[in-house]
Amino acid sequence: MTENRQVIQLNPDPLAPYAIAPGWRVGDLLFLSGQAAIDEAGKVVGPDDFNDQVAQVFVNIDRVLAAGGSSRDKIVKVTIYLTDMAYFPQIVEARKQYFSPPYPADTIVEVKALAIPGLMVEIDVVATV
Repeated sequence: MTENRQVIQLNPDPLAPYAIAPGWRVGDLLFLSGQAAIDEAGKVVGPDDFNDQVAQVFVNIDRVLAAGGSSRDKIVKVTIYLTDMAYFPQIVEARKQYFSPPYPADTIVEVKALAIPGLMVEIDVVATV
C-alpha cells in the first residue's frame, strides 16, 4: 500500500524558524500543529488580550485548513492548551463563537507556558478533507 501523506505548506510560514510543519494531510485527514497567536511575520498578537489571541489562533487555523483543502466546519477534534485555567469560561464562549453544532471533540489542558512568552492559548486540530 502506498503511503498517502503530504506536508501542508504556507507562504509565508511563521513556524518555519522553529522547524515545525504547519500540518500534514494523511489520506482524508488533516493534522495541524498547534496554532497560537502568531501573525504571518512570526510576531505575537495580543500579548495581553486573551480574546485577541483566540481570534488570531482561528485566523491561523483557517489558513492552514484552507492550504490543506479543508475548512473549520470539518474539524473533528481540538486540543486546547491554556496557560491559566481561569480562561476556561472565555474558551467555552470562543468554542460557541468559532464552531457550530455538532461541536468537535475537545481536550483542554493547562500548561505552565507556551513556546513564546506572552502566548496564552494554543490549539491543535484534526479535520477531514
